[in-house]
Amino acid sequence: MSREFPSVGIMYHRVRAEEKLLFEEFNRRGIPYEQIDDDLVTLDLNGNLPKYDVVFERSVHHARALHTLEILNAANVTTVNTYEVAKTCGDKISTSAALSKARVPQPRVIVAFTPESALSAIEEIGYPVVLKPPVGSWGRMLSRVNDKDAAEAILEHKQVLGTYHHSIFYIQEYVPKPGRDIRSFVVGDETIGAIYRYSDHWITNTARGGVAEYCPVTEEIAALSQSAARAVGGGILAIDLLESSRGLLVNEVNYTMEFRNSIKPTGVDIPAKMVDYVMAQGEQSQLAQLTA
Repeated sequence: MSREFPSVGIMYHRVRAEEKLLFEEFNRRGIPYEQIDDDLVTLDLNGNLPKYDVVFERSVHHARALHTLEILNAANVTTVNTYEVAKTCGDKISTSAALSKARVPQPRVIVAFTPESALSAIEEIGYPVVLKPPVGSWGRMLSRVNDKDAAEAILEHKQVLGTYHHSIFYIQEYVPKPGRDIRSFVVGDETIGAIYRYSDHWITNTARGGVAEYCPVTEEIAALSQSAARAVGGGILAIDLLESSRGLLVNEVNYTMEFRNSIKPTGVDIPAKMVDYVMAQGEQSQLAQLTA
């Protein structure tokens, strides 16, 4: 591999439209890179690890991504994003705690560990509330709980499911949406664009049928997105925002973002922005190694 460019590895679990767009952008620029299929990767903890100036993590398999980033970062391999960012963003409780510490506005959240304490927390917030699994994506396993009967039924079902994650209750204030929410995209120190996600359903994820439309990046959106990104450690992130009577609130922060449905409405070449950032991180890593 030519050392004219920093050496780049791109880790993935499956090649989605996003990864194809990223590969195309690297190819268009003539930047060499290696594809790292996490089905095939092995990581020797005695130190025989792949040598790259930067590894761009794009795996949708959270556990694999998390452990790979942890091992690489421990060996001083630069990654986008870092282990700490993935660890924080991959768990909604950790994300909410980081936002709270940084005083970033978000919906009220209560965490409970038994069905009884969860029911008490739900009634303290007031119906409706949203129950979310601490770990998960694409709007799966979310429940809007409208009354006590529904709360008792859902909490019982979670208890019967019996897995570790179902015994931790992440209870969030329900924020009524005007038929939409906002997703903004942060790359480094820049909020590069934003979309409205419209849906007749209260879950607006584009993976669940939400429709993306252009959203202007206002000063409020830019500033709040940057604050949320800094709170979790920065990098390449998607920030989900809710419009409320008390201003914009940060709903979630995503560390391996999907973007194929957002390029056209934003008018932003999102893959190009991402590659710019990855290469800048790789160049910093390469320089540090040369001057060490």
